[in-house]
Amino acid sequence: MNTRSICSGLSLVALCAAALGVSAQQPGAAPQQPQRPSMDTMVNPIAAPDLVWMEQMTVIEVRDAIRAGRTNVLILTGGVESNGPFLPTGKHNYMLQANGEAIARKLGNTLVAPVITIEPGNPETARSPGGIRFSAETYRAVLHDYAVSLKAQGFTHIIFMGDSGGNQTPMRNMAEQLNGEWDGQGARAYYISEYYTEDQYSCNFIKDVLGVMQLPDRCAATRDLYHDDYHHTAIISTTDPERVRPMQRLAAGQFSINSVDLAPLTRTIENGKRLVEYRAEITVRAIRAAMAAAGGG
Repeated sequence: MNTRSICSGLSLVALCAAALGVSAQQPGAAPQQPQRPSMDTMVNPIAAPDLVWMEQMTVIEVRDAIRAGRTNVLILTGGVESNGPFLPTGKHNYMLQANGEAIARKLGNTLVAPVITIEPGNPETARSPGGIRFSAETYRAVLHDYAVSLKAQGFTHIIFMGDSGGNQTPMRNMAEQLNGEWDGQGARAYYISEYYTEDQYSCNFIKDVLGVMQLPDRCAATRDLYHDDYHHTAIISTTDPERVRPMQRLAAGQFSINSVDLAPLTRTIENGKRLVEYRAEITVRAIRAAMAAAGGG
């Protein structure tokens, strides 16, 4: 009996080919796919840029940063809400874009997780156009799973801070909960209230250092008109000036906020950079104090 007759009597061509020492690859068959390299062991084939935002980094860049000792990570919480006719609904998230970068670089050995862009509230009453809310239960779960995911990757100092008032208590409570869950596991969560509460709207810095006086003055406990002020507008302008609508406001004669003229735009951007540095100083000082108190810094 020849090879052809043996093979024709078998239902499994691959078994026949293996028994006869013949390749099971058939003419015209798709070539074998190359094996994907392990991102756990692969040496980075390119130079790593100087980044702090995890979502902008490759998996190898994040891996190598952690292995090199960059084991602090910021979890920043913002929100989407009404901020009047001049600022986008993502005001808090854009504030964190500027401040988060500065804080991470000033603190050192720190990366920044993707911003949690939705704040807690009642979804049934989120009627403000553009506003989205997580229920309290969902928000707690998001905070918890963010932190646990980062701990699993090797981060040891997991730092919560937020740019919106409704985020503060859930972050404080979650940091306490996680520290109970992680007892003895070599990781710790921190809630840094000072980012939000210390000179909350940078009023003292704006008046005393920048020489800018707003009316109404939020430091004097008066209510602003639009949930918008010089502090927010100047900092957001450093991320992308178009976000504060300069050309449209100039054309309409509305390029001011709380009686402060925002022109020239270059001055507002420069003051925004000084405000970012000021906020970073406040926050990093508080982080270092919290770490020292916990025996971790």
